[in-house]
Amino acid sequence: MSIYLTGYSYWDNTPPGSAAIAKPVLRNKAGGTGTYDDPITIAVGHMIVGDQQFLDFPAGTRFYLSELRKYAIVEDVCGDGASPQNGPCHTGHNGLPWLDIYVDGARSKQSDAATCMSRITRVQPIIQNPAPDYPTVAGSLTESGCQVFRG
Repeated sequence: MSIYLTGYSYWDNTPPGSAAIAKPVLRNKAGGTGTYDDPITIAVGHMIVGDQQFLDFPAGTRFYLSELRKYAIVEDVCGDGASPQNGPCHTGHNGLPWLDIYVDGARSKQSDAATCMSRITRVQPIIQNPAPDYPTVAGSLTESGCQVFRG
């Protein structure tokens, strides 16, 4: 399927300057190298109804992003406040699901993380519940040069 992908970093996470996540599955902080066994944290839209939170994709859902050659896993939510369902992560982008991948950047300049986020932001293909044998380039996105593979 196609999705609209954006990135978030150590520098602009909630709270800023942290790797905090809302829905830990494999780890207690955002991270990952993008391999099947160590997928990168990805945030998804959600909504709050009463005192219950509903994620657009369940925590633990795995994806493969061929243009990044990375596996990702839902471990975080995108959108803050009492009504995140009114924000773009939940409502989507031009009818497509909006996912937000952790680009890290904790060991890089904030501007490097921002450049990486800009580089990956666009509509791209994604595979939900992928096989474990797709090609990967291991490493956090910012620190490994934020490589993008097309075609």
